[in-house]
Amino acid sequence: MLKTINLGLQYGGRKLFDNVNITFTKGNCYGIIGANGAGKSTFLKLLSGDIQSTNGEVILDKNERMSVLRQNQNAYDDSTVMRTVLLGHKRLVEIMDEKEELYQLTDFTEEQGLRLADLEGEFMELNGWEAESDAASLLNGLGISDEYHYMLMKDLDMKMRVKVLLAQALFGNPDILLLDEPTNNLDAKSARWLENFLMNFENTVLVVSHDRHFLNNVCTHICDVDYGKIKLYVGNYEFWYESSQLALKQMRDENKKAEQKIKELQEFIARFSANASKSRQATSRKKLLDKIVLEDIEPSSRKYPFVGFKPNREVGNDILTVENLSKEGLFTNLSFTVRKNEKIAFLSDNTLITTALFNILSGKDTDYTGKFKWGVTTTVDYLMQDNKEYFENCNLNLIDWLRQFSKDEQAESFIRGWLGRMLFSGEESLKKANVLSGGEKVRCILAKMMLSGANVLVMEDPTNHLDLESITALNEGMNRFTGNILFTSHDAELLQTVANRIISFEKDGRIIDKLMTYEEFLDLE
Repeated sequence: MLKTINLGLQYGGRKLFDNVNITFTKGNCYGIIGANGAGKSTFLKLLSGDIQSTNGEVILDKNERMSVLRQNQNAYDDSTVMRTVLLGHKRLVEIMDEKEELYQLTDFTEEQGLRLADLEGEFMELNGWEAESDAASLLNGLGISDEYHYMLMKDLDMKMRVKVLLAQALFGNPDILLLDEPTNNLDAKSARWLENFLMNFENTVLVVSHDRHFLNNVCTHICDVDYGKIKLYVGNYEFWYESSQLALKQMRDENKKAEQKIKELQEFIARFSANASKSRQATSRKKLLDKIVLEDIEPSSRKYPFVGFKPNREVGNDILTVENLSKEGLFTNLSFTVRKNEKIAFLSDNTLITTALFNILSGKDTDYTGKFKWGVTTTVDYLMQDNKEYFENCNLNLIDWLRQFSKDEQAESFIRGWLGRMLFSGEESLKKANVLSGGEKVRCILAKMMLSGANVLVMEDPTNHLDLESITALNEGMNRFTGNILFTSHDAELLQTVANRIISFEKDGRIIDKLMTYEEFLDLE
């Protein structure tokens, strides 16, 4: 059992949180959420002992082992992949090393013999004989095949090293597992494997993630870092989000009678409880939801941008035709036709492929063979992954920056309205465009796209750099959009809820084109 008692942390005059009293129990997975800078990763570091609290304490049962996902990819350069994973259980590796030293002796004393017997007993208790096969199973599940298991870590690329460190954290059935952004750099197959692993993990998990699909599938509880506090809620991210939005709506609706509000909340809880019983999550989430009392649901102070793409004209029947399109070294003879109401996700392990395709379709790249044609009624706007051309040498404030993309000379109040939707209000709208963070730049591009009135959106990894609140708002905006979308993404929830057609560039050069959802596509494999 892991628990915090009156835990608090303060940096200078800034208080991240205080009086945190939470008990984390076996069999549950806790998702840690909060706005950027709220202290999510810092909270994990407090629990792991990497940093010290200002006040209060963290209590871990002395007989329990905690494992932490580390992001130090170069720390094990001279170790093999297998040994790196085994080091997830340091005591086991210490026993293995000491045993090896003793067995290399040509003759040992009685004392050394007794020591060896003790080590063998402890080795067996720690399931040491199955250690390497267990480690191999974890590596294979994450897509690292046998041929890599005894290579040195320094000989692997960075994405594979991250997977090895994840296997290290999972190894040895730890009692407490702390994971900070575990799905980063994972392909869809590996991410799904990790979800299934954690669903069946019987001990305690705490995870920080921006992957809503992952949080929805694995979490039994949400720890919300908000109001300078950390409050525990039953349910996954979707339940927390929808319940907090309902509570906020009810708080604003002063005229609604108390009885009506209670009935609304009861119906809401009942609906989610029913859905939870059908979930793949192997926990007692439904029973937990059934025990919720109305006072447990509170509005969040988090601010959500509003993303709403409204086309100026309806798209016609002829949208886009691509015939035998080829880009040297990336893809050949690509042909497809975009039909009305289609929102197409383009998938590839090589992002150069999808970037090249989108650059061709947007007119930025003319070095290709084959042809494509947009319909006469289409107006296209493009959100590219590399947006530096919009901001790098731009000294305009955000009002003047966005005004560039307005068809008519608009009043400042009009421009401020669009910026306000993306949470740039007041003094924020006077920021210089060249000093924005990655997430702020993407929000500005989204404001530009909303202002454009385009009926076809081409979007390359639109969730990159965004926080959970902006990702959720973007997802809703893409769902509501009545035009066509061609997009790439690493966000499984976005792929599943937006795409109704998948075009996938396979490693063997094949191109798979299916009219189906993302989950249905994954089930083909």
